[in-house]
Amino acid sequence: MAKVSIIMPLYKSGNYCFEAIESVLNQSYQDWELILVDDASGDSTLHIIKEKYNDKRILTYELEKNSGPAVARNHALSKAHGRYIAFLDSDDLWRPKKLEKQLKFMISNDIEFSYTAYEKINYKGEHMGFVGVPDSVNYNVLLKTCVIGCLTAIYDSAKLGKVNMPEISKRQDFALWLKLLKKTKFAYGIPEPLAIYRVHSDGISFNKRKAAIYTWKVYREVEGFSVLKSTYYFFHYAIRGLIRAKWPTLARKLGVMHK
Repeated sequence: MAKVSIIMPLYKSGNYCFEAIESVLNQSYQDWELILVDDASGDSTLHIIKEKYNDKRILTYELEKNSGPAVARNHALSKAHGRYIAFLDSDDLWRPKKLEKQLKFMISNDIEFSYTAYEKINYKGEHMGFVGVPDSVNYNVLLKTCVIGCLTAIYDSAKLGKVNMPEISKRQDFALWLKLLKKTKFAYGIPEPLAIYRVHSDGISFNKRKAAIYTWKVYREVEGFSVLKSTYYFFHYAIRGLIRAKWPTLARKLGVMHK
């Protein structure tokens, strides 16, 4: 197989980032580099990481001013040497065989872009349920509902190139998946939960109003859709969100259950 570049932005991440880093170190697949970019946190986390981990695969960088997660991720991407690009936020975790299973799935099926199901936990680490994913999505389907969790996505830069996240304040990952799906027809999902997403009370997945606002911004400002076209896709986004909230069993059957 080939090297994986793992992108991890840091911002005042001392409470959880060591667990995230350990989940990378514990991967059964070991040909990776972990690129940490501190977004001008102004704390000692990056210094502690440098002191704690004597591993040449862990690369650390620091931005001069706070610029947001998209800028931090894009800076990490500019330093990446791996063929496969993966994402893990500093408060999330991977299962030990995440990379091994996902890369095997991609290589054996000649897949350029993939994602997996994942588990949800709260800030205390308590289980909150599982999030299933459809077998595949294309650009038009993803516009209606983003089923790809950032902590699960991997793409092949040898085939798709290095693709930057649009530098918007929220929903950068959704916007990136859309960019990638303009380069490849489908992204393919693995139904096994290979990652663990930590839910915070102030996170965008918790605040549905904020999620809706930034989803609209992706349609209008990033994709450049007309008001009419944006309304069409936003209607689907809202209806599927209602189904997830009110009828989770139906949502799982329809493949629209996600964070």
